[in-house]
Amino acid sequence: MNFVIRVILLLLGLVFAASLAVAVMLLAAVWGVRYAWGRLTGKPVTPWVMRFNPRSGFDRFRNAAQPSQPTAADVANARARGESVERPVRIRGSVSDVTDVSPKSVSPRG
Repeated sequence: MNFVIRVILLLLGLVFAASLAVAVMLLAAVWGVRYAWGRLTGKPVTPWVMRFNPRSGFDRFRNAAQPSQPTAADVANARARGESVERPVRIRGSVSDVTDVSPKSVSPRG
């Protein structure tokens, strides 16, 4: 019984290898016909390559992470609430303009 299973698996492997060989031969035949047609008509034959720019995927996600410019409605709403419209928020003025915080002296540990 063990011998029969091994023979069946061997035959299945041979069928799989033969089907893979047929697929490769068909692909080579299609490419050959395409190449011959290109030579016959005088048009350049471009190879089958990936036709996308891999950087475009990274750019799409990087641009999605960056906030877009605020619209006019966003600006009007922010000004009505007294908030900053700029991104990132910039502090205007100097440090001495802060009135609700008093600086504390640094005491040495010990």
